[in-house]
Amino acid sequence: MAIEYAVIAGGCFWCTEAVFKDVIGVESVESGYTGGARPNPTYEQVCSGATGHAEAIRIGFDPAQVSYGDLLDISFVTHDPTQLNRQGNDIGTQYRSAIFPANAEQEAEAKAAIARAQQDHDVPVVTTIEPLKEWYPAEAYHQDYWEGAGQRNGYCMAVIPPKLQKLRKSFANRVKA
Repeated sequence: MAIEYAVIAGGCFWCTEAVFKDVIGVESVESGYTGGARPNPTYEQVCSGATGHAEAIRIGFDPAQVSYGDLLDISFVTHDPTQLNRQGNDIGTQYRSAIFPANAEQEAEAKAAIARAQQDHDVPVVTTIEPLKEWYPAEAYHQDYWEGAGQRNGYCMAVIPPKLQKLRKSFANRVKA
């Protein structure tokens, strides 16, 4: 099995990570930072909005079980791609909706996924397609956050369960048992 990677941003990485952990064919999900200029940024630096990085996730997936396009479609259903530089109460470019394709094939699929998503919205989808720059894993305490501290965090309890419900409603055949 050859693992491929998708790098996407759609707000708080704790909340996007939790969604993709439940998808069949997803082998790993890592929270991190990309899209900015500062080398080796910290969470505090990214949260300041000054680094240009987005909170993002790097999804390792088996393309024989789930396609890159399917992952993008799931992302569009489980976050609001019409909010510019924010998701809910998280405001700033670090919370932007973005896709970071690794190659021309992923870029073409990203454009197609945005077009599909636009059909479901009356206002413009503002998700950007950006060059994949260096990937910086987030600090250890951010990894697998929902499975640990997240279920005791009020913010996560308010945001993640509705995302998981959207996943199960729209992609029931893609969800791990």
